[in-house]
Amino acid sequence: MKRLSTWIAFATFLFLLNTTTCVEYEVKRTLIQFLAQVSGKDGQQNSTLLWKQDADPCNGPWQGVHCDPQNMSIKKLLLDNLNFSGTLDLAMLCNLQPLAASLTYLTLDGNKISGVIASEVGNCKQLTRLHLSGNQLAGHLPSSLAMLNNLKRLDISNNQFSGYLPDLPRISGLSVFLAHNNYLGGTIPAFEFSNFDQFNVSFNNFHGHIPNVHGYFSAESFLGNPELCGDPLPKNCSDQHMPITEAPTSEKPKGASKEQILMYSGYAALGVIIVLFVVLKLCRRKKGEKKVEALNNRVGGGGGGVEKPRNVSSEYKSEVSRSEFSVPSESGVVSQSLVVLSSHAAMELRLEELLGAPAELIGRGKNGSLYKVMLDNGIMVVVKRIKDWTISSHDFKQRMRILSQAKHPHVLPPLAFYCSRQEKLLVYEYQQNGSLFKLLHGSTKALDWSSRLGIAATIAEALAFLHQEVGHHGIVHGNLKSSNILLNKNMEACISECGIMDMDDQRGSPSGTSTDAGALDILKGDVYGFGVIVLELLTGKLVKGNGIDLTDWVQSVVREEWTGEVFDKSLISEYASEERMVNLLQVAIRCINPSPQARPTMNQVALMVNTIKEEEEKSLIYEV
Repeated sequence: MKRLSTWIAFATFLFLLNTTTCVEYEVKRTLIQFLAQVSGKDGQQNSTLLWKQDADPCNGPWQGVHCDPQNMSIKKLLLDNLNFSGTLDLAMLCNLQPLAASLTYLTLDGNKISGVIASEVGNCKQLTRLHLSGNQLAGHLPSSLAMLNNLKRLDISNNQFSGYLPDLPRISGLSVFLAHNNYLGGTIPAFEFSNFDQFNVSFNNFHGHIPNVHGYFSAESFLGNPELCGDPLPKNCSDQHMPITEAPTSEKPKGASKEQILMYSGYAALGVIIVLFVVLKLCRRKKGEKKVEALNNRVGGGGGGVEKPRNVSSEYKSEVSRSEFSVPSESGVVSQSLVVLSSHAAMELRLEELLGAPAELIGRGKNGSLYKVMLDNGIMVVVKRIKDWTISSHDFKQRMRILSQAKHPHVLPPLAFYCSRQEKLLVYEYQQNGSLFKLLHGSTKALDWSSRLGIAATIAEALAFLHQEVGHHGIVHGNLKSSNILLNKNMEACISECGIMDMDDQRGSPSGTSTDAGALDILKGDVYGFGVIVLELLTGKLVKGNGIDLTDWVQSVVREEWTGEVFDKSLISEYASEERMVNLLQVAIRCINPSPQARPTMNQVALMVNTIKEEEEKSLIYEV
């Protein structure tokens, strides 16, 4: 009997050991298949992660896999920023019970993964964090997401999800929900906003009234949804769509009652008002078309009404004139879809007000016209008008979303935009101190050396930030020049008009793509533009003046070893450090190298310029 008990115990041990071995094998096999699919390696092992069948996920070199030290179950898969480009298959993970029962973190942020969120995600009931931001995921969100009762953080931002939100308010512990920059629609559910540390549904297609946020979140969490209204947005919800209640069905006496007569009279008056409103709109539209025709006659291709001011680059023509700023659309009816991107005072702006406001044409360049517009509330804005840009509305909207998220104190983002097939409008905050171009070439007061060096350092840092934040999206400045460097109220340099030149205009790379070689060349185009601006700062000369190209002239002078002749005479007269001026000149010459591959990156440029600036500041301290 004792032998039988021992045999049964041993058999049970072997059974459990074999079962455990089978489970471990199945977990490994599933994880390796998941990795192959999500990484886009077509079933081949990703050598950079070293996920192998003969290694232990918890003790071996399985990068991104984290286990519970007590029972050695897999708790976390952290696979952010690994340049994955495959397909997401959550069913593969969540249908395997041992994984579904233990997995708490799944993060895949910053890859290029496509696919959908499978409904089987509801099986992974232990998930507390699901991060899928910055991919190319699409489709509707499954209702099973709302079954993840342990979920604390859900980040699906910067994807292409559409459809309605599932019943997420039922997840009582959810403290972070980020869904900005998608195509989600419907109304926003009634969340308990006091539970959230972070909440953002901006730049989607939500409509209707925003639930009461009780002051926990600002307008920035809801921007970019044109049909949303209510606090904290300044757009009030109209009562015009209130449902009409039906009259009681009880029998009424024949003949019209006093109430019916009043009701029908109200309907008749409403009809007259509607007819008058339509007639008024038609008259305004005809008037607007005449204004547009007059504006185009003055601003159009003939250029007869534009006089080139003295000492102004031929790239940027300016005219001071009063005119109405109006925009025709393809159908002759102006769309009201002005998308507001900022919580600035221009949040109150409406397209109709913008089109009716008096405007002053202040500049024309190769990619559009620039207007100074005075709004009814006295606020001054600048409107960039771009015609015939062959970018789809989807790509343009996505580009504006991305740019609005790249926040830097010395990068001027658009406050709002309007998009039609034939033209685009971008609204910016007005900078009353003008441009660097005007300061260098249109002012009688010379700019001192410290100010010029500071401006160069500021531009370099801001441009390096832009390249880092949006360069991988295929978005760069594309038209960097001194007239696009504006001076804020503190006389600090700010980069304006970022990302409104298509990549097609640069090197022929497809718009919106980010192929490694093509994107690198485009980034190096901005580096060249920065180098030219530094040459303007050092020489005080126009980029093209009197038939001389500034870059050619500087390089020829340097080749002849007459470097001192390059610098602005006002810098020489103030005894600015020639050593540091030469150092900055060398940075500029590296930036304008004819070969894009030989130019430094903006991060490298910013480091070099800041080093020169620090040396200058130290020398001033020693002098004191």
